[in-house]
Amino acid sequence: MALDFVTNQEIIMAARRNLTQNVWHYVTGGAESETTMRRNRFGLDSLAFRPRVLVDVSKIDTSTTVLGHKLRIPVMLAPIGSLQSITPEGGVAVAKAAEEFGTVNFVSSVTQPSLEQIAAAGRSPKIFQLYVQGDLKWVETLLNRVKQAGFSALCLTVDTAHYGRRERQMMDRWLPPSRRGVGYEYRAGLTWETLDAIREMAGLPFILKGVATAEDAVLAVEHGVSTIYVSNHGGRQLDHGRATIEMLPEIVDAVHGRAEIVLAAALFAAATCSRQSLLVRAPSASASFRVGDSPRAVKPACYEFSKSSKVRSLRRWDCLASRDSVSSAQPT
Repeated sequence: MALDFVTNQEIIMAARRNLTQNVWHYVTGGAESETTMRRNRFGLDSLAFRPRVLVDVSKIDTSTTVLGHKLRIPVMLAPIGSLQSITPEGGVAVAKAAEEFGTVNFVSSVTQPSLEQIAAAGRSPKIFQLYVQGDLKWVETLLNRVKQAGFSALCLTVDTAHYGRRERQMMDRWLPPSRRGVGYEYRAGLTWETLDAIREMAGLPFILKGVATAEDAVLAVEHGVSTIYVSNHGGRQLDHGRATIEMLPEIVDAVHGRAEIVLAAALFAAATCSRQSLLVRAPSASASFRVGDSPRAVKPACYEFSKSSKVRSLRRWDCLASRDSVSSAQPT
C-alpha cells in the first residue's frame, strides 16, 4: 500500500492512532521526570548553523560507510525491543524497510520474531544487539546462532543493570514483553572482563552501547571495542543525565580516532552531517550518527556547530540541512 506521508508529524499522528495507550506510553516515555529525554532534544536544539552561500550544491553525495557498509545517508535504524507490540511483523518490518531505503539496522535481542527470521527478511547488513540474560554459556549459544544467521557485527548494551523507572508504564500497570523475562541479575554483574569474554566469543566487529563518559570511552578502546555507541538509552534508564550531544565532545577527544563513534540522538535530528551517523529515535524507528572520521570533500552548504558558552565546537563539518525536527523517544 502506497503511503503519502510528507511530514514527520503525519507519521507520528498515524502511529498514535494505530497504538494502544499502553504501547504509546512505552514508545514515547522516559525515566522518572523524563528530564534526560527532554535534554536529548534540547541539546541538539542548542546547536546553531552558520549557513554559507554561493556554494555549488547542484550535485551532492549524502552516503557514508559504517563498519565498511555503505549507507544511503548517515542514518541507521537502532535496536528496538518488543517491536511485535508496535507492528505485527515486528523486526521483519524494520529489516525490510532498512533494505528498501539503503541502510543498516540493529536487531534487538528482545524483539520478535526470531533473530533467524529477521536476518532472512532482507539482504542488507544487520547488527545484532545483545542484552545479556544468562551466563557465558548462554551467551555463547546465542552468539553461535547470531554468526550462523550472518549478522555483520555485535552490539553489547551495558546501561541496563536495572530497568528504568518509567513512570508512564508504571501508571498504566503495564510492561512490554521485553521486560517480562529474566536476566537483569546478569546485566547487573557485567564487567570489563565480561566484555572481553563476549568479544572473544563473537569474533565480529564489536560495538559497545551505553558509553556516556570519556573515561569509559578510553577503557572501551583499550578493551578492543571497534565502535563506541554514545547513548543514554533515550532518557529511558537514568534520569537527570546529560544529553548525548553534550557527551560527544569529550568522548571524541578521548577516543582520538582510535574507534568509530555512533551517537544516539533519541529524536529526529535537524541535520545529517557528512562522515557521521546519527541514531534518530522515532515511534517505529531510530537512527545513528557516526562521528570521528575526517570529513569528506563534499561541497553542499558549509555549516558549523557554533562555539558558544553553552555549546563547545565538536569539529568542522560540511553538512546537509534537513527540513524536519520532531522529538520522539524510542523503546528499548
